[in-house]
Amino acid sequence: MAMGRQPEQRQGDFWIATERLAPAPAHPFYQKLNALLAAAGFDPFCAAACAKFYAQKMGRPSIPPGVYFRLLMMGYFEKLDSEREIAWRCADSLALRAFLGYRVDEGTPDHSSLSRTRNRIDLETHQAVFDWVLKRLTEQGLLKGQTLGIDASTLAADAALKSIVRRDNGQSYREFLTELAKASGIATPTAEDLAKFDRQRKDKSARNDDWFNPNDPEAKITKMKDGRTHLAYKNEHAVDLDTGAIVAAEIHLANEGDTTTMWGTLEKAANSLQEVREDAQVVENCQANGVADPSQLHIQATVQDKGYHSAQTLVNLEELDLRGYIAEPDRGRQRWTARDPQEQELKRQAQQAVYRNRRRRRGAHSKRLHRRRGEYVERTFEHVLDDGGMRRVWLKGRAKIAKRYLIHTAAFNLGLILRKLTGYGTPRGWVDAARAVALACADWLRAVVHHRGLWNWLLAPFVAQSARRTETALVA
Repeated sequence: MAMGRQPEQRQGDFWIATERLAPAPAHPFYQKLNALLAAAGFDPFCAAACAKFYAQKMGRPSIPPGVYFRLLMMGYFEKLDSEREIAWRCADSLALRAFLGYRVDEGTPDHSSLSRTRNRIDLETHQAVFDWVLKRLTEQGLLKGQTLGIDASTLAADAALKSIVRRDNGQSYREFLTELAKASGIATPTAEDLAKFDRQRKDKSARNDDWFNPNDPEAKITKMKDGRTHLAYKNEHAVDLDTGAIVAAEIHLANEGDTTTMWGTLEKAANSLQEVREDAQVVENCQANGVADPSQLHIQATVQDKGYHSAQTLVNLEELDLRGYIAEPDRGRQRWTARDPQEQELKRQAQQAVYRNRRRRRGAHSKRLHRRRGEYVERTFEHVLDDGGMRRVWLKGRAKIAKRYLIHTAAFNLGLILRKLTGYGTPRGWVDAARAVALACADWLRAVVHHRGLWNWLLAPFVAQSARRTETALVA
């Protein structure tokens, strides 16, 4: 056999017809998702909702609204944490180009265009897209809305603690440490001296009332879930405990308590459910699909952990005609007496509300709800934050983060619909399922070979012959 010769470098064609290009491979998950969105009229809805933010005639054409919201959904489905990474991934993948509707000879949006579009479209429109997904969940029978589990987590902000300054005089943390070190007797402290002094000094807690980051003033100093102290935001979910769907996803300041933020999240969930109930097309589609009437989408009970327990919270829930199943922390014996008659009446109402919640918590129904809360609510944080790439945000400002977070959680809800229709809620789940089927087929074939005795007849001689050759080689 003669040695082959490397082909000479030849100049390629200047122009290639698009029909000569190889067809772009389309991911079956994104095909199903596009079919679902097209059947429900997603693109016309987005165009109508965003029309007020664009000029009618003048101006350069920008990203279509339907494509913009698909790009943000890709952040969840592809586990991408930044808009820059979303733009890079879209430009690199033929399957994602097909999902967005771009041909191989067309340029995809860059991250700056994505950022400008996000700044142009307001938060209410992003909330309308989130509610649109809730309507699709209702049509599929995946939204009950009667028992909600509420819980919160933290998002690391795009700001560093070393950049914080004092609110009173604008002094940086390094300058603050330098003054303290000089007052303690260190004349000219170096960076190493300051680090050692900061480690050894007492009462070195930084309060949000005294410090803030000028690059992101809304980010607050807080302790993260893993115990680290960081500038962060607080995200809170209201989850349907019958189906696992996220009914409301709010971004709050990290220094606000659970008993304060829960009312904003609960109000947002109630408004979203009212939006679904009042949509005549949703009612008609539910009747055609044979699912429950959307008029039953009323919040009846809430389930929370110990961080949400307070007497005033339970009183307010009863005033709203809601049953609270809130875990009670061990606070010891409480006093329900007061000298003022008016205050005594408030104490009596609080005592009755706490005792009624305590009786409900002892029941088997409450225990089932709390087990379901630990399963469904914590699952949403795992999928959206840790697995979905939103534990660390790369945006500054509460409103900007809330816009992307709403569409991120809307993609999670769309995954519930895809899981019901196809069995897979993410593209990676589809691939993992195909790999599992291949491995199962291989195990079945191996079992058949062993069961039929084909191993001794077909494969055992080759194994024995290989063993004899190995033994001969070792002896030699």
